[in-house]
Order: sequence, then structure tokens, then C-alpha cells
Amino acid sequence: MSKLHNDNIALLIDADNASHAGIDPVLTALAELGTVNIRRAYGNWRKQSLKGWVDILHKYGIEPQQQFDMTKGKNATDMKMTIDAMDLLFRGKIGGFGIMSSDSDFMPLAMRIRQEGIDVYGFGSSKTPDAFKQACSRFIDVDALIKTDKVDEPKAADDELLKLLIDAYQASKRDAEGYASLSEVGKIAGNRSSFDVRNYGFSRLSDMFEQVPNFQSKRDDNGQLFVKRLR
Repeated sequence: MSKLHNDNIALLIDADNASHAGIDPVLTALAELGTVNIRRAYGNWRKQSLKGWVDILHKYGIEPQQQFDMTKGKNATDMKMTIDAMDLLFRGKIGGFGIMSSDSDFMPLAMRIRQEGIDVYGFGSSKTPDAFKQACSRFIDVDALIKTDKVDEPKAADDELLKLLIDAYQASKRDAEGYASLSEVGKIAGNRSSFDVRNYGFSRLSDMFEQVPNFQSKRDDNGQLFVKRLR
């Protein structure tokens, strides 16, 4: 399927499984990827638990989609959200989808959208099942986004993150001095859907590499950044 409008992003929100506190940093993150022209939140708005969402829908230009609970234990909201996503997909005017939910039930939807060559950006809590995280082109921890938005200290690089960055560096093309393009390293690391610098409290990949041990960075005359593994 061709992308007619590559920067046109649809944000679909599972209000039952997403915190309204994360909407501002989520929209900020998506703004770096495109224009969020479609913003829809799904839920039974009679529920008191969704009051936080109700209070901010108009502020953020989010269109509420009402879905009554027809049967106890069955989530009709997920079905409605999935149907709308497929409708939007096959109209051919969406360049990317943001799915704000911590529900693994959206894994098949994310996988189906990606099969059409369309990126899926997942936004959920740190407890989101890996099945949904890995189904997305990129998954971003909303809790980490909120903390970053409040200017908390970045996380220290753990062993898993270090291995990811080292593997990405080693897979990148390097010059005679051992330097690799930072953008290429980031692109290779980004193939891991769970990786996003915001999950670690950073706003830019270059900021992260300044904190990662045993890496050295330099900038060429054109302003392009390169990194080198020291050992």
C-alpha cells in the first residue's frame, strides 16, 4: 500500500488502558514523526474512571468515540478501535499510527498494519506485555515520557541497553578510525521496537551517548555526529 501522506498520523487511544496524564508528552513525541491530524479516544464515557480523559478531550482536540459495555467481561471498545483503524488504513491516507494502550489485544492489529508498510508507534506503561511492544515499529514507555517531561534525571545505562548499543555500533559502517555515523547506529538500534531514547529519560540519542561509558563522539565539518567504541 502506498503512503499518500507520509506525515499524516492517526492517534487511537484505548482510554480504558491508558493514562490521560501521558497525552501531552505522547503528542510531543508524535510531533517529531509527523502531524497528528486524527485523534480519537475510545471508551464508555459513562464510567467515572474515565473522567480524567473527559476533562481534557476538547483541550487536546481529541474526538471521543462512545462504546457501551454490551456484555460483562467483553471489551467492545477494542473491537471498535480495531475496526476504525482498519478503515483508516485502507483509505490509504495515513502514514503512521499511534496506539495508546497497554493491552496486548492490540498485537494483531499492530502486526497487520505493519504488513502494509505503515509504522505503528505504541505508547503504554512499563507493564505492557512484550507481545504488543514487539509488534509495534517502536514502543515508548509513557511513564518514562511523563518523567522526562518533568525533567527527572535520566536512567543509568543497564547491561541490556549497553549490549543493544554495542551491537548496533558493530553492525554499522565505520571509518578507518573506527567511527560510525550516530544516525546509522540509532537506526539499527531502532529496529528493536522496544528501544527509544525517551524510555531512558533522554530527549536525543546524542545525549544518551554522552552518558554511555566507553563511547567517544565527534562532529564533522557538516555538523554530523559520529561515535566510536573505545573498548
